[in-house]
Order: sequence, then structure tokens, then C-alpha cells
Amino acid sequence: MPEGDTVWQTARRLHTALAGKTLTRTDFRVPKYATVDLTGRTVLDVTPRGKHLLTRIEGGLTVHSHLGMEGSWKVYADQQRWTGGPAHQIRVILAAAPATDAHPARTAVGYRLPVLDLLRTTEEHRAVGHLGPDLLGPDWDPDRALANLLTDPARPLGEALLDQRNLAGIGNVYKSELCFLLNVTPWLPVGALPAEHTAQLPVLAKKLLEANRDRPIRSTTGRRGQDLFVYGRANRPCLRCDTPIRAADQGDGSRERPTYWCPNCQAGPAPSTTPGAAPSRRTQHRPTN
Repeated sequence: MPEGDTVWQTARRLHTALAGKTLTRTDFRVPKYATVDLTGRTVLDVTPRGKHLLTRIEGGLTVHSHLGMEGSWKVYADQQRWTGGPAHQIRVILAAAPATDAHPARTAVGYRLPVLDLLRTTEEHRAVGHLGPDLLGPDWDPDRALANLLTDPARPLGEALLDQRNLAGIGNVYKSELCFLLNVTPWLPVGALPAEHTAQLPVLAKKLLEANRDRPIRSTTGRRGQDLFVYGRANRPCLRCDTPIRAADQGDGSRERPTYWCPNCQAGPAPSTTPGAAPSRRTQHRPTN
């Protein structure tokens, strides 16, 4: 489940593999950029912004990508077998060679990317300018993030957390886990959040993402073998009270928003569901966040 920590890790891998190196092959497998050739240009850096990736290239160009629900970037060495999926799922290939022989060449392959654009670096705001403060970025501002969340007090907390215009980096996993740690359901209106939890929210959100940006396995519990409190645990006992965890989709149904909560530990409104019922599967939509 790509969220801010996953995107941060992906950016670090891509930066290590490509930054400072000259592109020896570029292959954009989307009609709009099918004739683009960036061979011979140097990759300057790879920067995460919320759930977005910005690969900046010599000549004032940026490859902008978004992982969506199922996208990924894989990095391969020469002669290494590509294992990210079938060839028809590849959207872009960026192969680079170092300036010296001190480091081996690497090839970055983007699979199933729902968003792939080539922008002028000076126009990156077209892709990410709408985002709120980035939980893992240098622009993080907890006061501004909290003010954004409180702009619509009647909005359900879970929906407000997923809105990347409020703060960037939270997805379905952290939405559910944050609401559990705050002892409220994701359907509680933001304005009804107890004052002590309101002040704690942006601090706790940043703490969770920072703690997981260097971990291979995401954990919000600190317990080995029990990595998450509620997410993905439908019909299993709550780690606090043993009540079966419930699950439902949240939002208007235009995209899949699986949501998990404990009906005993978390106060606030919630949909009527069969205990432990899994969220329904829906057709994936192109993400706009």
C-alpha cells in the first residue's frame, strides 16, 4: 500500500541508483511521450512530495510519477532479471551509467504507474502545487496542516486525512491507524475531535511516518508479528480489548477506501456492518492526490 513512507523509500532507491549518472536509455511506454528520448542527460535528483515522485533531469525537465494503488518502481543491475510484472505493465524505463567505473550501471523500471508526466522543472507546481504540508518533507508545518484539516469541521476525520490538500502522505493504512490511536472512528467529524487529540494529531501523524520511512515492514504497534492495530485485521480481535475489528469503505464510492476500526475502543459514528466484514472491491480510479 504506497503511502508517504513507501514513496520516500522509493525516492531514496531511485536517487541512489540514478542521481549524478548519465541516462543511456529512456523508454516511455505511454502514447503522449512515446517519441521522447532523454539519452545523454544527467539525472540530478529524485525527490518525494507526498505520494508523488519528481525525477529531475539535466535540461530543466522533471519526470513526474504517482504510484497510485498498485504502481511501483524497481531498480535492476545489468543482466538482472526484471521481476516487477509482465512487460505490458511497464510504463517507463530509465537506464543510467555512472561517470566512472566505481559504481555499476542501474536501470529503473516503472510498473503500472497510473500517472506519468514529463514537465518543465519550473512547472512542477502543476503536479504538486495543490498539496498540503508534506509529513516527510522540508515544508512540514504542523500548524498549517491542522488549520487545513479544521477548514471543514463537519467533514469525517478519515476523509480529511486522505485529502492531500490538507497534508501530504497519509493513505488508507495511516488513516485507520491514526484514528485508532486517537480513540475515535474515521467517521467522526473533524470538529468533534476532542481538543487534546486535535493538538496531538499532526505530531502523531509525522511520528508514525518518520518511524517507518527506514523500515522494510511498516509497524504502528511496536510489536513483533503484530505490525498494525486495525488495518487489514477484519474479524480479528482488537489488540487492546479483543473486540472483533470491523471494516467498511469510506467516502463517496468513487475509489476504494478500505477502513478498519474497533467498535469498542473508538468513539464516534460508524456505518452498520457485519463485524469483520471486508470492504467491497471496486474498479480502481486514477488517483488525483
